[in-house]
Amino acid sequence: MGKAAKSSRKFAASGKLKQAIQSRKKHQQMQKKIQGRRGAHGKGKQQAVTEEDGSDDNDEKEAKGVPKKAGKEILLQCEEMTVEDLLGAEFMDDDNDAGEDEDDAGGDELSADGDDEDIADDQSFASVDDLEDQGTTHMLELAQLAEKDPEFYKYLQENDHELLEFTATQGGRDEMEDEDDVMDEADDDDDEAGEEVPILTTDVLKTWQKALLEHRSLRALRKLLIAFRSAVHMNEDNQVLLWRIDNAAVYTKLVTTSLRYTPIVLAHHLPYKTLPNGKFKQPTQSAKQKALQKLTLSYFNNVVHLIPQLTDPETLRLALTESAKILPYVVSSRKAVKTYLKKCLELWSTGEDDVRIAAFLAIRRLASSTEDSIVDLVLKSTYLALVRACKSTSTYRLPSITLMKNSACELFCVDHGATYPHAFGYIRQLAILLRGGMKTKTKEAYKQVYNWQYAHCVDFWALVLGRACDAHAQAERGGQESELRPLIYPLVQVSLGAIKLISNSRSYPFHLHIARSMLHLTRHTRVYVPLTSYLLPIISSTLTVSGKPKSSTLRPLDMETHIRAPAQYVKTRVYAAGLVEETVFLLAEWLGSGPVHGSVAFPELIVPIVLGKEAGMVKGLLERVEDCAKWVDQSRSGINFGPGKMDEVEQWEANVGIEESPLGKYLKVQRKSREKRKRMIDKANKGEDEILED
Repeated sequence: MGKAAKSSRKFAASGKLKQAIQSRKKHQQMQKKIQGRRGAHGKGKQQAVTEEDGSDDNDEKEAKGVPKKAGKEILLQCEEMTVEDLLGAEFMDDDNDAGEDEDDAGGDELSADGDDEDIADDQSFASVDDLEDQGTTHMLELAQLAEKDPEFYKYLQENDHELLEFTATQGGRDEMEDEDDVMDEADDDDDEAGEEVPILTTDVLKTWQKALLEHRSLRALRKLLIAFRSAVHMNEDNQVLLWRIDNAAVYTKLVTTSLRYTPIVLAHHLPYKTLPNGKFKQPTQSAKQKALQKLTLSYFNNVVHLIPQLTDPETLRLALTESAKILPYVVSSRKAVKTYLKKCLELWSTGEDDVRIAAFLAIRRLASSTEDSIVDLVLKSTYLALVRACKSTSTYRLPSITLMKNSACELFCVDHGATYPHAFGYIRQLAILLRGGMKTKTKEAYKQVYNWQYAHCVDFWALVLGRACDAHAQAERGGQESELRPLIYPLVQVSLGAIKLISNSRSYPFHLHIARSMLHLTRHTRVYVPLTSYLLPIISSTLTVSGKPKSSTLRPLDMETHIRAPAQYVKTRVYAAGLVEETVFLLAEWLGSGPVHGSVAFPELIVPIVLGKEAGMVKGLLERVEDCAKWVDQSRSGINFGPGKMDEVEQWEANVGIEESPLGKYLKVQRKSREKRKRMIDKANKGEDEILED
């Protein structure tokens, strides 16, 4: 019989062995009772089935009736949904969520093997100490190998020198053993004094740090993480803690030490593989991995529990950054991953900018898993968080929403194949809402489309498709088209259909939002989107309105933070001027984009604009457009190919210098003036002393 490990001897000497055996016996008796009850119920069911004749036929009839009932329930559910439910498409995954809940419940039952979690933390991780004892045994075997088989030892020196350089964590072992003896004596004294919890000091922390840094000691890691758990749950009731922390400096030092050192020690003992595409694989299964799995998962759950308690932004960023390094070791626990993702999404939606970025990097790290189920969970949860955050938009909320859209766009463009099912389903939901508004034509149906969530969703998918199908991104992929490119056409159809749904003057700000999204899509994908027929009616109806515009003292309406003009702005001069100015600028941006201005057919494309000349603010744009048409006419006068030779047409369009054209110079001036004006307005909104000049 082998010699018992030191941790086992200590555990037996502490007097807790008898308690542990009794608790395990009670747990086994409870499990037997539960299984006996389940077995009795199962036998009763079998007898009932054998006694009743024709029961199989009844079961078949019931099974046939299930799909019809389920279908009716789904239809009723869709009728009662709000726009947020439809945009999130949560009803599509009800069955999956139910399955996940069952998995979580099963996981809870499995985790019940470690009874009395609060008490067993120190005991259940004791096997980690044995790993270092195994390292000592391995060193002795290597030392004996030089005497028993010198030829093989010489071979190892030449071909596998790293194996011979293996060193167990013996340096500092005496210190750790001395500390163990001190702790045992302290425990005995505490038992006599009423079982008082020992106080964590800076000296003990320094001892652990030295062992972790110099020897990557697993024994020191185990003790550090047990103390970390005591720090996380120190202010909670009904928690059995093994350490008491009375000093704020020690608490901060303990938290930062645990966060910084744990990934380093785990990476040393359990290295994981990173693929060329940036995705990570879990560590290979081994005895050491199995022994450290429970310790790692306990630490990760404690970090997740700690994150909502942190108020210091720097510590919060540290917790997010360092916890992301633990993900390769815990992705096998679906429950822990879901809880962690939920916390990160909350910070990504509501935190400060630095915290948002740290939370997003942690989410992106989680999406780098090689498991498809994890990637799908991250994409779905991220999109739903974005939809919820876009429910209302104001001057102060718009920058954070823009940051969320841009960061989520980066996440969705990591793996186009994994993104396609989500993009297809969510764009389809936009089409369903639009179809409902076109069929019923009621006020409530129109509200399902004309809202901030719909506008931001269209803009978000325009960002995703624009980034995925960009010419530069395609060149980086070796000229291979993105898997998301087929979704450009349905998104454009849905967006243009939303513009045509309502055409009154109060809804024009919404039209401009959709037009901006289509303009972004046109620039990056070089897909021609005919926006002229949707922008010119806004200009003509505003400039040719019957009656004289009403004068008012209202502020100019900010088109970026409104999707529907307030009633007091209707037919006012300030609203008409702002609307025409914004529409003319969007029209100029569209005319100056690559697929339009860089086209060899530019003089023909501007015919509707030239024929529909308007006075005032449009006159300057029309002059530049006509000059640009003459400039393109001169450039294409020397070509000797027809429209059928697309290769030569594309080559000619690629060489056109848009920036040096009359329209390009006009746009530069307009952009600079708008940026300057926007900076001044932002300063005025922040309360800074600025004089707004025209």
